[in-house]
Amino acid sequence: MPDLTLTTFDWVPPPPRGFVRDLRVRWALEEAALPYRVASAPFNGRGAEHLAHQPFGQVPWLTDGDLSIFESGAILLHLGGLSAKLLPSDPRGRNEATEWLFAALNSVEMASLPWGMSKFMGHPTDTAAWKFVDDFLKLRLKHMEAVLANREWLAGTFSVADILMSDVLRVVDSFDGLADSPACRAYVARATSRPAFAKAHADQMAHFAAADATR
Repeated sequence: MPDLTLTTFDWVPPPPRGFVRDLRVRWALEEAALPYRVASAPFNGRGAEHLAHQPFGQVPWLTDGDLSIFESGAILLHLGGLSAKLLPSDPRGRNEATEWLFAALNSVEMASLPWGMSKFMGHPTDTAAWKFVDDFLKLRLKHMEAVLANREWLAGTFSVADILMSDVLRVVDSFDGLADSPACRAYVARATSRPAFAKAHADQMAHFAAADATR
């Protein structure tokens, strides 16, 4: 039986709640029905112990016994090795899921993150810089639209690739950035309708809400 502890922040302000990346790990753990505990690291005052687990002072990280893993993609791949519900056991399926996991992080989130941050910060949308960011995301969405128009899940069956890709696209959708990408929008809706996502999302929201009373 794995000895898994997921560490996230003890508190975050309301705007990022529901999007902090420990959600990806919670979701995977719930999909695989793997027992785990949740621990907290201070949102303010990130010290040496935090940096020893996550050198950029971010969350999440996962400990499995004496193994400590940071970065959500690496954590999901580790969990995929613990459950065939998260990563196909056949070499072809495993390879395809791994490819799409990295595509979510390196091709799609690379475009969606600056776009989403600009939206969040309320940056003007009549500048050359915004046009570059917006066009970059639209190009990535065009490619994803073609892929998702023809498949339910990225690697045949639901996998860690879908957790990552749908979570990346979910941020775009929260700013109505999938209005012209119906296949992407349907994919996000399909993924987030899964009971494991609902449980993970509710647990994250409850975790941060409970911390409000102590501040």
